[in-house]
Amino acid sequence: MEINLLILFLALLADRTFGDPDGLWRKIPHPVVLFGKAIELAEKQLNKASGSDDERRRDGFLAILGLLVLAAFIGFLVHLTLQTIQPFGDLIEALIVAIFLAQKSLGEHVERVAIALREEGIVGARRAVSMIVGRDPEALDDAAVSRAAIESLAENTSDGIIAPAFWYALLGLPGLFAYKMLNTADSMIGHLNDRYRDFGRFAAKFDDIANWVPARLTGLLISAAAWVVHGYDAALRSFNVMMRDARLHRSPNAGWPEAAMAGAIEVALAGPRVYGGVMANEPMLNGAGRRDAGAENIEDALNIFSVTTGIFTAAILPLFLLGLLL
Repeated sequence: MEINLLILFLALLADRTFGDPDGLWRKIPHPVVLFGKAIELAEKQLNKASGSDDERRRDGFLAILGLLVLAAFIGFLVHLTLQTIQPFGDLIEALIVAIFLAQKSLGEHVERVAIALREEGIVGARRAVSMIVGRDPEALDDAAVSRAAIESLAENTSDGIIAPAFWYALLGLPGLFAYKMLNTADSMIGHLNDRYRDFGRFAAKFDDIANWVPARLTGLLISAAAWVVHGYDAALRSFNVMMRDARLHRSPNAGWPEAAMAGAIEVALAGPRVYGGVMANEPMLNGAGRRDAGAENIEDALNIFSVTTGIFTAAILPLFLLGLLL
């Protein structure tokens, strides 16, 4: 596990500095795109509209189990291959891990929303936020756009950075590949509609389990970052709001980083929003916080995000050194 921590440390530094090579992914498909194609194929072959609810749940379970085994096996083969070309193999593995992280790209996507709000107004901001959230952008005003961007930033800090890093540290490339397959499957088929309610049930449940620890760890890291950025009172407020309000969120995991962020920047998040023309009436996280959020609050959240990932990265190296001594 010690070498995984060193590789992860290098991968986090590489992702934070360079981000995704967009030019490369215009020429060849990103690995997550390939995962998505595998999920799409499995869904088309196994999710039969003529099947009963029980049959669709069974087939969905078999599909996600097969996809996870496939992803883990590919990760194992890649790792095994890289072991034959040491010491370059570990450096190549660090680059592979960096591809599955999202520090730089997530920050840039959210920053575009703040820039659009300042320079283009609500039309440009809606266009920018539509790239990172699933809700109807036309139903959003300035404050709702800002809150949506902040919520996406907080949730994806867990899903896009802390969780894949956690599973890589624990299980290496097999764990990382399996997690990304699962998380992609949840985003594609883990929906409560007629088509996916039964077939995608286990993808959604397994994703909840896989993100249980990373989501809570992310919330704690955000509170720690609030201390660095705004001082002790902000950290205490962030932690207290997280412990009080995280369970109000419809997701068993997303509420932890979102509530921590809400307390850290003194903004009320979540609450009623529109998905596909349907109003979802949900409680606010940090309901006493500011509701008329703006670009400055997005920028504040981005500062918290940068320190959060910095603390996480900095903590990896001493863990590696401690592992060598034990």
